[in-house]
Amino acid sequence: MKKILIKIKDNSLIIKEKIKLSTEYKNILNTNVISCNELVFSDEYILDNPKIVATFLNEITKTYNIDTIIIENNDFTLLLLKVFKNNKQIINLILKDDTPLTFAMCEAIMQSYIKNVNCYALQPFMIEYLDKYNILAETRSEILFLSNFMIENDLSQFSNLFYKMTLKIEFPMSDQDEQDFEAFCKINKYLKTINVNTVNKNDLEFLISTLKKNSKKNVKIVIHENINNEEVIEYLRKFNKKKSKKYKISFKLAYSNDYLRDNIFKQANINILKMCSYLILLIVFFSFGYVFYDNYTSMKNVSEIQEKITQVIQISDSEKIMEDLNENKDEDDKLIVNEDIAVLLQENPETVGWLKVNETNIDYPVVQSNNNEFYLNHNYYMESDNNGWVFMDYRNSTEELSDNIIIYAHNRYHSGVMFGTLQNALRYSWYSNPDNQIITLNTLYDDLEYQIFSIYKISVTNDYMRVIFSDDADRLDFYTMLKDRSIYDFGVTLSGDDKIITLSTCADEDNRYVVHAVLVKK
Repeated sequence: MKKILIKIKDNSLIIKEKIKLSTEYKNILNTNVISCNELVFSDEYILDNPKIVATFLNEITKTYNIDTIIIENNDFTLLLLKVFKNNKQIINLILKDDTPLTFAMCEAIMQSYIKNVNCYALQPFMIEYLDKYNILAETRSEILFLSNFMIENDLSQFSNLFYKMTLKIEFPMSDQDEQDFEAFCKINKYLKTINVNTVNKNDLEFLISTLKKNSKKNVKIVIHENINNEEVIEYLRKFNKKKSKKYKISFKLAYSNDYLRDNIFKQANINILKMCSYLILLIVFFSFGYVFYDNYTSMKNVSEIQEKITQVIQISDSEKIMEDLNENKDEDDKLIVNEDIAVLLQENPETVGWLKVNETNIDYPVVQSNNNEFYLNHNYYMESDNNGWVFMDYRNSTEELSDNIIIYAHNRYHSGVMFGTLQNALRYSWYSNPDNQIITLNTLYDDLEYQIFSIYKISVTNDYMRVIFSDDADRLDFYTMLKDRSIYDFGVTLSGDDKIITLSTCADEDNRYVVHAVLVKK
Protein backbone atom coordinates (compact mmCIF):
# COMPACT_ATOMS: atom_id res chain seq x y z
CA MET A 1 0.00 0.00 0.00
CA LYS A 2 1.24 3.48 -0.92
CA LYS A 3 0.19 6.86 0.45
CA ILE A 4 -0.60 9.66 -2.01
CA LEU A 5 -0.12 13.20 -0.72
CA ILE A 6 -2.21 16.00 -2.30
CA LYS A 7 -1.29 19.64 -1.54
CA ILE A 8 -3.09 22.79 -2.57
CA LYS A 9 -0.88 25.53 -3.93
CA ASP A 10 -2.38 28.59 -5.63
CA ASN A 11 -4.68 27.20 -8.34
CA SER A 12 -3.02 23.76 -8.43
CA LEU A 13 -3.12 20.38 -6.74
CA ILE A 14 0.37 18.94 -6.30
CA ILE A 15 0.25 15.16 -6.04
CA LYS A 16 3.12 12.91 -4.99
CA GLU A 17 3.90 9.80 -3.00
CA LYS A 18 4.27 10.27 0.76
CA ILE A 19 7.31 8.16 1.59
CA LYS A 20 7.61 8.84 5.32
CA LEU A 21 4.59 9.54 7.49
CA SER A 22 4.98 11.85 10.49
CA THR A 23 3.61 10.89 13.91
CA GLU A 24 0.57 13.04 13.18
CA TYR A 25 -0.19 10.99 10.09
CA LYS A 26 0.46 7.64 11.79
CA ASN A 27 -1.98 8.44 14.59
CA ILE A 28 -4.86 8.84 12.16
CA LEU A 29 -6.53 5.46 12.00
CA ASN A 30 -9.95 5.86 10.45
CA THR A 31 -9.50 8.46 7.73
CA ASN A 32 -7.27 9.23 4.79
CA VAL A 33 -7.77 13.03 4.91
CA ILE A 34 -5.37 15.18 6.99
CA SER A 35 -6.67 18.69 6.23
CA CYS A 36 -8.15 20.67 3.35
CA ASN A 37 -4.70 22.06 2.48
CA GLU A 38 -2.89 18.75 2.72
CA LEU A 39 -4.66 15.49 1.91
CA VAL A 40 -3.39 11.92 2.15
CA PHE A 41 -5.09 8.93 0.55
CA SER A 42 -3.85 5.39 0.23
CA ASP A 43 -3.92 3.98 -3.30
CA GLU A 44 -6.04 1.10 -1.98
CA TYR A 45 -8.59 3.52 -0.54
CA ILE A 46 -8.88 5.35 -3.87
CA LEU A 47 -9.29 2.07 -5.74
CA ASP A 48 -12.02 0.93 -3.34
CA ASN A 49 -13.81 4.30 -3.10
CA PRO A 50 -13.27 6.20 -6.37
CA LYS A 51 -16.63 8.00 -6.30
CA ILE A 52 -16.21 9.22 -2.74
CA VAL A 53 -12.70 10.55 -3.42
CA ALA A 54 -13.82 12.12 -6.73
CA THR A 55 -16.75 13.88 -5.07
CA PHE A 56 -14.56 15.20 -2.25
CA LEU A 57 -11.87 16.48 -4.65
CA ASN A 58 -14.52 18.05 -6.91
CA GLU A 59 -15.68 20.17 -3.97
CA ILE A 60 -12.07 21.07 -3.11
CA THR A 61 -11.32 22.18 -6.68
CA LYS A 62 -14.49 24.28 -6.84
CA THR A 63 -13.92 25.88 -3.43
CA TYR A 64 -10.32 26.84 -4.15
CA ASN A 65 -10.84 27.54 -7.88
CA ILE A 66 -8.26 24.91 -8.88
CA ASP A 67 -7.75 24.18 -12.59
CA THR A 68 -4.40 22.33 -12.63
CA ILE A 69 -3.12 19.03 -11.28
CA ILE A 70 0.62 18.38 -11.00
CA ILE A 71 1.53 14.69 -10.66
CA GLU A 72 5.10 13.94 -9.67
CA ASN A 73 5.02 10.17 -10.14
CA ASN A 74 3.53 8.52 -13.26
CA ASP A 75 2.79 5.36 -11.26
CA PHE A 76 -0.34 7.11 -9.96
CA THR A 77 -1.34 8.92 -13.16
CA LEU A 78 -3.93 6.41 -14.43
CA LEU A 79 -5.50 6.06 -10.98
CA LEU A 80 -5.76 9.83 -10.52
CA LEU A 81 -7.08 10.47 -14.04
CA LYS A 82 -9.89 8.10 -13.20
CA VAL A 83 -10.69 10.17 -10.10
CA PHE A 84 -10.63 13.49 -12.02
CA LYS A 85 -12.41 12.09 -15.12
CA ASN A 86 -15.65 14.05 -14.60
CA ASN A 87 -14.11 17.11 -12.95
CA LYS A 88 -14.84 20.06 -15.26
CA GLN A 89 -12.60 22.36 -13.18
CA ILE A 90 -9.39 20.53 -14.12
CA ILE A 91 -8.22 21.56 -17.59
CA ASN A 92 -4.41 21.45 -17.11
CA LEU A 93 -2.27 18.38 -16.39
CA ILE A 94 1.46 18.52 -15.61
CA LEU A 95 3.37 15.23 -15.33
CA LYS A 96 6.70 15.89 -13.58
CA ASP A 97 8.01 12.34 -13.95
CA ASP A 98 10.78 12.04 -16.59
CA THR A 99 9.14 9.05 -18.25
CA PRO A 100 7.15 9.07 -21.52
CA LEU A 101 3.38 9.35 -21.67
CA THR A 102 1.83 5.93 -22.30
CA PHE A 103 -1.07 5.29 -24.67
CA ALA A 104 -3.22 4.22 -21.71
CA MET A 105 -2.63 7.65 -20.13
CA CYS A 106 -3.36 9.26 -23.50
CA GLU A 107 -6.74 7.49 -23.65
CA ALA A 108 -7.56 8.45 -20.06
CA ILE A 109 -6.76 12.12 -20.79
CA MET A 110 -9.11 12.10 -23.81
CA GLN A 111 -11.93 10.85 -21.57
CA SER A 112 -11.53 13.81 -19.18
CA TYR A 113 -12.03 17.58 -19.48
CA ILE A 114 -8.27 18.24 -19.66
CA LYS A 115 -7.24 20.57 -22.51
CA ASN A 116 -3.50 21.09 -21.84
CA VAL A 117 -0.91 18.43 -21.05
CA ASN A 118 2.74 18.91 -20.14
CA CYS A 119 4.86 15.77 -19.97
CA TYR A 120 8.44 14.61 -20.44
CA ALA A 121 7.91 12.96 -23.86
CA LEU A 122 5.34 11.19 -26.01
CA GLN A 123 5.21 9.50 -29.38
CA PRO A 124 4.33 11.56 -32.51
CA PHE A 125 1.09 9.71 -33.23
CA MET A 126 -0.18 10.58 -29.73
CA ILE A 127 0.22 14.28 -30.53
CA GLU A 128 -2.06 13.81 -33.57
CA TYR A 129 -4.45 11.67 -31.52
CA LEU A 130 -4.76 14.27 -28.73
CA ASP A 131 -5.08 17.05 -31.28
CA LYS A 132 -8.18 15.34 -32.74
CA TYR A 133 -9.80 16.01 -29.34
CA ASN A 134 -8.47 19.61 -29.17
CA ILE A 135 -5.98 18.73 -26.45
CA LEU A 136 -2.65 20.58 -26.59
CA ALA A 137 0.39 18.46 -25.69
CA GLU A 138 3.73 19.99 -24.63
CA THR A 139 6.94 18.10 -23.89
CA ARG A 140 10.02 18.97 -21.90
CA SER A 141 12.16 16.76 -24.12
CA GLU A 142 12.71 17.73 -27.74
CA ILE A 143 13.29 14.09 -28.74
CA LEU A 144 10.16 12.24 -29.85
CA PHE A 145 10.94 8.62 -29.07
CA LEU A 146 9.84 5.50 -30.96
CA SER A 147 10.09 1.86 -29.91
CA ASN A 148 11.67 -0.77 -32.20
CA PHE A 149 8.16 -1.91 -33.08
CA MET A 150 7.10 1.58 -34.18
CA ILE A 151 10.34 2.22 -36.14
CA GLU A 152 10.30 -1.15 -37.92
CA ASN A 153 6.72 -0.59 -39.11
CA ASP A 154 6.97 3.14 -39.87
CA LEU A 155 4.22 4.06 -37.41
CA SER A 156 5.19 7.60 -36.53
CA GLN A 157 1.90 9.03 -37.82
CA PHE A 158 -1.63 8.27 -36.63
CA SER A 159 -2.86 7.52 -40.16
CA ASN A 160 -0.16 4.86 -40.56
CA LEU A 161 -1.41 3.10 -37.43
CA PHE A 162 -5.02 3.29 -38.64
CA TYR A 163 -4.50 1.85 -42.15
CA LYS A 164 -1.58 -0.59 -41.67
CA MET A 165 -2.33 -4.05 -43.06
CA THR A 166 1.01 -5.85 -42.51
CA LEU A 167 3.32 -5.75 -39.48
CA LYS A 168 6.86 -6.94 -38.71
CA ILE A 169 7.61 -7.88 -35.11
CA GLU A 170 10.98 -8.93 -33.69
CA PHE A 171 10.90 -11.35 -30.74
CA PRO A 172 11.50 -11.02 -27.87
CA MET A 173 9.36 -7.91 -27.43
CA SER A 174 10.32 -5.20 -24.95
CA ASP A 175 7.80 -3.72 -22.52
CA GLN A 176 7.59 -0.62 -24.74
CA ASP A 177 7.02 -2.80 -27.82
CA GLU A 178 4.15 -4.54 -26.04
CA GLN A 179 2.59 -1.22 -24.98
CA ASP A 180 2.86 0.11 -28.53
CA PHE A 181 1.39 -3.07 -30.03
CA GLU A 182 -1.61 -2.76 -27.70
CA ALA A 183 -2.03 0.89 -28.73
CA PHE A 184 -1.75 -0.14 -32.41
CA CYS A 185 -4.51 -2.76 -31.98
CA LYS A 186 -6.85 -0.21 -30.41
CA ILE A 187 -6.38 2.23 -33.31
CA ASN A 188 -5.90 0.01 -36.39
CA LYS A 189 -8.84 -1.17 -38.54
CA TYR A 190 -7.19 -3.12 -41.39
CA LEU A 191 -4.58 -5.51 -39.95
CA LYS A 192 -4.32 -8.80 -41.88
CA THR A 193 -0.77 -10.15 -41.46
CA ILE A 194 1.88 -10.17 -38.72
CA ASN A 195 5.38 -11.35 -39.69
CA VAL A 196 7.51 -12.57 -36.76
CA ASN A 197 11.14 -13.67 -36.80
CA THR A 198 10.95 -16.72 -34.53
CA VAL A 199 8.75 -18.86 -32.29
CA ASN A 200 8.57 -17.41 -28.80
CA LYS A 201 5.61 -18.94 -27.02
CA ASN A 202 5.16 -16.14 -24.47
CA ASP A 203 5.30 -13.43 -27.13
CA LEU A 204 2.98 -15.38 -29.45
CA GLU A 205 0.41 -15.81 -26.69
CA PHE A 206 0.70 -12.09 -25.88
CA LEU A 207 -0.03 -11.29 -29.55
CA ILE A 208 -3.02 -13.63 -29.59
CA SER A 209 -4.50 -12.32 -26.33
CA THR A 210 -4.04 -8.70 -27.44
CA LEU A 211 -5.62 -9.36 -30.85
CA LYS A 212 -8.51 -11.20 -29.21
CA LYS A 213 -9.03 -8.44 -26.60
CA ASN A 214 -9.29 -5.87 -29.38
CA SER A 215 -11.62 -8.06 -31.53
CA LYS A 216 -9.10 -8.45 -34.37
CA LYS A 217 -10.26 -11.14 -36.80
CA ASN A 218 -8.84 -12.92 -39.87
CA VAL A 219 -5.26 -12.14 -38.85
CA LYS A 220 -2.47 -14.46 -39.98
CA ILE A 221 0.77 -14.70 -37.97
CA VAL A 222 3.57 -15.70 -40.34
CA ILE A 223 6.65 -17.16 -38.62
CA HIS A 224 9.89 -16.68 -40.57
CA GLU A 225 12.03 -19.36 -38.94
CA ASN A 226 13.32 -22.71 -40.20
CA ILE A 227 11.64 -24.80 -37.52
CA ASN A 228 12.38 -28.54 -37.27
CA ASN A 229 11.36 -29.02 -33.65
CA GLU A 230 8.36 -31.35 -33.79
CA GLU A 231 7.05 -30.14 -30.44
CA VAL A 232 6.89 -26.54 -31.68
CA ILE A 233 5.33 -27.57 -34.99
CA GLU A 234 2.73 -29.65 -33.15
CA TYR A 235 1.89 -26.68 -30.89
CA LEU A 236 1.26 -24.48 -33.94
CA ARG A 237 -0.67 -27.21 -35.72
CA LYS A 238 -2.95 -27.80 -32.72
CA PHE A 239 -3.62 -24.08 -32.39
CA ASN A 240 -4.59 -23.83 -36.06
CA LYS A 241 -6.81 -26.87 -35.75
CA LYS A 242 -8.58 -26.11 -32.47
CA LYS A 243 -8.43 -22.36 -31.90
CA SER A 244 -7.97 -20.60 -35.23
CA LYS A 245 -11.71 -20.75 -36.03
CA LYS A 246 -12.58 -19.53 -32.54
CA TYR A 247 -10.16 -16.60 -32.50
CA LYS A 248 -10.10 -15.99 -36.30
CA ILE A 249 -6.29 -16.03 -35.95
CA SER A 250 -3.95 -18.57 -37.54
CA PHE A 251 -0.24 -19.41 -37.73
CA LYS A 252 1.75 -20.00 -40.88
CA LEU A 253 5.35 -21.18 -41.19
CA ALA A 254 7.47 -19.46 -43.85
CA TYR A 255 10.59 -21.56 -44.39
CA SER A 256 13.53 -20.13 -46.32
CA ASN A 257 14.12 -21.52 -49.81
CA ASP A 258 17.62 -22.65 -48.79
CA TYR A 259 16.23 -24.60 -45.86
CA LEU A 260 13.58 -26.26 -48.00
CA ARG A 261 16.02 -27.11 -50.75
CA ASP A 262 18.67 -28.56 -48.41
CA ASN A 263 16.19 -30.74 -46.55
CA ILE A 264 14.49 -31.97 -49.72
CA PHE A 265 17.82 -33.04 -51.25
CA LYS A 266 18.95 -34.64 -48.00
CA GLN A 267 15.84 -36.80 -47.92
CA ALA A 268 16.12 -37.47 -51.65
CA ASN A 269 19.45 -39.22 -51.16
CA ILE A 270 17.78 -42.04 -49.22
CA ASN A 271 16.64 -43.74 -52.40
CA ILE A 272 15.62 -43.05 -55.97
CA LEU A 273 11.93 -43.38 -55.24
CA LYS A 274 12.02 -40.68 -52.57
CA MET A 275 14.12 -38.50 -54.84
CA CYS A 276 11.49 -38.68 -57.58
CA SER A 277 8.71 -38.02 -55.07
CA TYR A 278 10.46 -35.00 -53.62
CA LEU A 279 11.24 -33.62 -57.06
CA ILE A 280 7.58 -33.82 -57.96
CA LEU A 281 6.62 -32.23 -54.65
CA LEU A 282 9.21 -29.54 -55.19
CA ILE A 283 7.80 -28.67 -58.60
CA VAL A 284 4.30 -28.56 -57.18
CA PHE A 285 5.45 -26.51 -54.21
CA PHE A 286 7.23 -23.93 -56.34
CA SER A 287 4.30 -23.80 -58.74
CA PHE A 288 1.94 -23.05 -55.89
CA GLY A 289 4.59 -20.84 -54.35
CA TYR A 290 4.77 -18.77 -57.51
CA VAL A 291 1.00 -18.45 -57.64
CA PHE A 292 0.90 -17.54 -53.96
CA TYR A 293 3.74 -15.03 -54.36
CA ASP A 294 2.09 -13.52 -57.44
CA ASN A 295 -1.23 -13.26 -55.62
CA TYR A 296 0.42 -11.90 -52.49
CA THR A 297 2.36 -9.25 -54.39
CA SER A 298 -0.78 -8.37 -56.36
CA MET A 299 -2.81 -7.84 -53.20
CA LYS A 300 0.08 -6.05 -51.52
CA ASN A 301 0.68 -3.69 -54.45
CA VAL A 302 -3.01 -2.87 -54.86
CA SER A 303 -3.47 -2.44 -51.10
CA GLU A 304 -0.53 -0.02 -50.97
CA ILE A 305 -2.00 2.00 -53.84
CA GLN A 306 -5.44 2.06 -52.17
CA GLU A 307 -3.86 3.10 -48.87
CA LYS A 308 -1.97 5.91 -50.58
CA ILE A 309 -5.13 7.07 -52.40
CA THR A 310 -7.08 7.09 -49.12
CA GLN A 311 -4.40 9.15 -47.39
CA VAL A 312 -4.25 11.64 -50.27
CA ILE A 313 -8.03 12.17 -50.07
CA GLN A 314 -7.88 12.65 -46.30
CA ILE A 315 -5.03 15.15 -46.15
CA SER A 316 -5.78 17.22 -49.26
CA ASP A 317 -7.56 20.57 -49.20
CA SER A 318 -10.41 19.34 -51.40
CA GLU A 319 -12.42 22.57 -51.27
CA LYS A 320 -9.47 24.62 -52.56
CA ILE A 321 -8.76 22.08 -55.32
CA MET A 322 -12.45 22.09 -56.39
CA GLU A 323 -12.52 25.87 -56.40
CA ASP A 324 -9.38 26.08 -58.59
CA LEU A 325 -10.70 23.49 -61.05
CA ASN A 326 -14.12 25.13 -61.46
CA GLU A 327 -12.57 28.60 -61.70
CA ASN A 328 -10.78 27.63 -64.91
CA LYS A 329 -13.89 26.21 -66.58
CA ASP A 330 -15.83 27.91 -69.35
CA GLU A 331 -19.42 28.98 -68.69
CA ASP A 332 -20.78 26.09 -70.76
CA ASP A 333 -18.66 23.47 -68.99
CA LYS A 334 -20.22 21.26 -66.36
CA LEU A 335 -19.20 22.09 -62.79
CA ILE A 336 -17.13 19.59 -60.78
CA VAL A 337 -19.00 18.56 -57.63
CA ASN A 338 -17.20 15.45 -56.36
CA GLU A 339 -14.40 16.49 -54.02
CA ASP A 340 -12.69 13.08 -53.71
CA ILE A 341 -12.39 12.61 -57.47
CA ALA A 342 -11.17 16.19 -57.87
CA VAL A 343 -8.41 15.54 -55.32
CA LEU A 344 -7.32 12.40 -57.19
CA LEU A 345 -6.75 14.39 -60.40
CA GLN A 346 -3.52 15.51 -58.77
CA GLU A 347 -2.42 11.88 -58.47
CA ASN A 348 -3.58 10.85 -61.95
CA PRO A 349 -5.10 13.44 -64.32
CA GLU A 350 -6.87 10.59 -66.15
CA THR A 351 -9.11 9.82 -63.16
CA VAL A 352 -12.77 9.95 -64.22
CA GLY A 353 -14.69 8.35 -61.35
CA TRP A 354 -14.99 5.79 -58.55
CA LEU A 355 -16.72 2.41 -59.01
CA LYS A 356 -18.20 0.29 -56.21
CA VAL A 357 -20.00 -3.08 -56.46
CA ASN A 358 -21.47 -4.54 -53.25
CA GLU A 359 -20.17 -7.84 -51.84
CA THR A 360 -17.09 -7.77 -54.08
CA ASN A 361 -13.62 -6.24 -53.82
CA ILE A 362 -14.55 -3.74 -56.54
CA ASP A 363 -14.10 -0.36 -54.85
CA TYR A 364 -11.62 1.55 -56.99
CA PRO A 365 -11.03 4.88 -58.70
CA VAL A 366 -11.63 4.57 -62.46
CA VAL A 367 -9.22 5.96 -65.08
CA GLN A 368 -9.54 6.61 -68.82
CA SER A 369 -6.79 6.78 -71.43
CA ASN A 370 -6.97 7.65 -75.11
CA ASN A 371 -6.97 3.92 -75.88
CA ASN A 372 -8.11 0.64 -74.32
CA GLU A 373 -4.65 -0.90 -74.01
CA PHE A 374 -2.56 1.27 -71.67
CA TYR A 375 -4.24 0.32 -68.38
CA LEU A 376 -4.15 -3.39 -69.17
CA ASN A 377 -0.55 -3.41 -67.88
CA HIS A 378 -0.24 -0.13 -65.95
CA ASN A 379 -1.59 0.70 -62.50
CA TYR A 380 -3.28 3.81 -61.17
CA TYR A 381 0.04 5.66 -60.95
CA MET A 382 0.84 4.74 -64.59
CA GLU A 383 3.57 2.32 -63.47
CA SER A 384 4.11 -0.97 -65.28
CA ASP A 385 2.00 -3.55 -63.44
CA ASN A 386 0.48 -6.87 -64.53
CA ASN A 387 -2.59 -6.13 -62.41
CA GLY A 388 -3.43 -3.22 -64.67
CA TRP A 389 -6.23 -0.99 -63.34
CA VAL A 390 -9.97 -0.39 -63.63
CA PHE A 391 -10.48 1.78 -66.73
CA MET A 392 -13.30 3.28 -68.80
CA ASP A 393 -13.65 2.84 -72.54
CA TYR A 394 -11.82 5.67 -74.32
CA ARG A 395 -14.99 6.40 -76.34
CA ASN A 396 -17.04 7.23 -73.24
CA SER A 397 -17.67 10.60 -71.59
CA THR A 398 -18.67 11.21 -67.96
CA GLU A 399 -19.35 14.92 -68.50
CA GLU A 400 -22.04 14.31 -71.12
CA LEU A 401 -22.66 10.81 -69.67
CA SER A 402 -22.52 8.31 -72.52
CA ASP A 403 -25.45 6.00 -73.23
CA ASN A 404 -23.31 2.93 -72.56
CA ILE A 405 -20.48 3.52 -70.05
CA ILE A 406 -18.13 0.52 -70.43
CA ILE A 407 -15.61 -0.29 -67.66
CA TYR A 408 -12.93 -2.97 -67.98
CA ALA A 409 -10.41 -4.64 -65.65
CA HIS A 410 -8.41 -7.86 -65.42
CA ASN A 411 -9.99 -10.90 -63.74
CA ARG A 412 -7.34 -11.48 -61.03
CA TYR A 413 -9.51 -14.11 -59.39
CA HIS A 414 -6.72 -15.75 -57.33
CA SER A 415 -5.90 -12.52 -55.49
CA GLY A 416 -9.37 -10.98 -55.86
CA VAL A 417 -8.05 -7.59 -57.00
CA MET A 418 -9.41 -5.53 -59.90
CA PHE A 419 -12.40 -7.48 -61.34
CA GLY A 420 -11.26 -10.73 -59.68
CA THR A 421 -14.53 -10.94 -57.73
CA LEU A 422 -16.91 -9.86 -60.51
CA GLN A 423 -17.70 -13.55 -61.10
CA ASN A 424 -19.51 -13.46 -57.72
CA ALA A 425 -22.30 -11.73 -59.64
CA LEU A 426 -23.10 -15.01 -61.45
CA ARG A 427 -23.99 -16.79 -58.20
CA TYR A 428 -27.66 -17.00 -57.25
CA SER A 429 -26.95 -16.08 -53.62
CA TRP A 430 -25.35 -12.85 -54.89
CA TYR A 431 -27.62 -11.65 -57.68
CA SER A 432 -30.83 -12.55 -55.83
CA ASN A 433 -29.92 -10.13 -53.01
CA PRO A 434 -31.48 -6.70 -53.85
CA ASP A 435 -28.66 -4.88 -52.02
CA ASN A 436 -26.16 -6.30 -54.52
CA GLN A 437 -28.15 -5.17 -57.57
CA ILE A 438 -27.09 -1.52 -57.28
CA ILE A 439 -23.79 -0.41 -58.83
CA THR A 440 -22.41 2.98 -57.77
CA LEU A 441 -20.35 5.17 -60.09
CA ASN A 442 -19.27 8.54 -58.73
CA THR A 443 -17.84 10.86 -61.39
CA LEU A 444 -16.43 14.37 -61.24
CA TYR A 445 -19.89 15.70 -62.05
CA ASP A 446 -22.44 13.27 -60.60
CA ASP A 447 -23.07 10.51 -58.07
CA LEU A 448 -24.76 7.77 -60.11
CA GLU A 449 -26.61 4.59 -59.15
CA TYR A 450 -27.34 1.83 -61.68
CA GLN A 451 -29.78 -1.08 -61.30
CA ILE A 452 -28.50 -4.41 -62.67
CA PHE A 453 -30.73 -5.85 -65.40
CA SER A 454 -28.47 -8.43 -67.10
CA ILE A 455 -25.66 -10.80 -66.02
CA TYR A 456 -24.09 -13.47 -68.21
CA LYS A 457 -21.00 -15.34 -69.41
CA ILE A 458 -20.44 -15.21 -73.16
CA SER A 459 -17.91 -16.23 -75.82
CA VAL A 460 -15.55 -13.46 -76.88
CA THR A 461 -17.54 -10.83 -78.79
CA ASN A 462 -17.76 -7.05 -78.97
CA ASP A 463 -21.46 -6.77 -79.79
CA TYR A 464 -22.27 -5.54 -76.23
CA MET A 465 -19.70 -2.73 -76.50
CA ARG A 466 -21.68 -0.33 -78.70
CA VAL A 467 -21.64 3.30 -77.53
CA ILE A 468 -23.30 5.09 -80.48
CA PHE A 469 -26.95 4.62 -81.50
CA SER A 470 -29.03 6.09 -84.34
CA ASP A 471 -32.14 6.75 -82.24
CA ASP A 472 -34.13 5.57 -79.20
CA ALA A 473 -35.54 2.56 -81.08
CA ASP A 474 -32.05 1.39 -82.03
CA ARG A 475 -30.91 1.87 -78.46
CA LEU A 476 -33.88 -0.06 -77.04
CA ASP A 477 -33.25 -2.97 -79.45
CA PHE A 478 -29.68 -3.08 -78.12
CA TYR A 479 -30.82 -3.05 -74.50
CA THR A 480 -33.38 -5.78 -75.20
CA MET A 481 -30.65 -7.99 -76.69
CA LEU A 482 -28.56 -7.56 -73.52
CA LYS A 483 -31.52 -8.24 -71.26
CA ASP A 484 -32.45 -11.44 -73.14
CA ARG A 485 -28.96 -12.85 -72.49
CA SER A 486 -29.26 -12.56 -68.71
CA ILE A 487 -29.14 -15.73 -66.60
CA TYR A 488 -31.70 -14.12 -64.27
CA ASP A 489 -34.77 -11.93 -64.83
CA PHE A 490 -34.33 -8.85 -62.63
CA GLY A 491 -37.77 -7.52 -63.60
CA VAL A 492 -36.32 -4.22 -64.85
CA THR A 493 -38.20 -2.31 -67.57
CA LEU A 494 -36.01 -0.46 -70.08
CA SER A 495 -36.79 2.42 -72.44
CA GLY A 496 -35.03 3.87 -75.45
CA ASP A 497 -33.78 6.97 -73.61
CA ASP A 498 -32.17 5.06 -70.70
CA LYS A 499 -28.44 5.13 -70.01
CA ILE A 500 -26.56 2.03 -68.89
CA ILE A 501 -23.22 0.89 -67.47
CA THR A 502 -21.38 -2.26 -68.61
CA LEU A 503 -18.71 -4.12 -66.59
CA SER A 504 -16.60 -6.55 -68.60
CA THR A 505 -13.74 -8.92 -67.70
CA CYS A 506 -12.21 -12.19 -68.92
CA ALA A 507 -13.63 -15.49 -67.67
CA ASP A 508 -10.86 -17.30 -69.61
CA GLU A 509 -9.21 -16.96 -73.02
CA ASP A 510 -12.45 -17.67 -74.88
CA ASN A 511 -15.16 -16.23 -72.62
CA ARG A 512 -16.14 -13.03 -70.83
CA TYR A 513 -18.13 -12.17 -67.70
CA VAL A 514 -20.47 -9.22 -68.37
CA VAL A 515 -22.77 -7.18 -66.11
CA HIS A 516 -25.18 -4.49 -67.37
CA ALA A 517 -27.10 -1.98 -65.21
CA VAL A 518 -29.44 0.89 -66.03
CA LEU A 519 -29.17 4.37 -64.52
CA VAL A 520 -31.86 4.84 -61.84
CA LYS A 521 -30.54 7.69 -59.68
CA LYS A 522 -28.46 10.76 -60.48
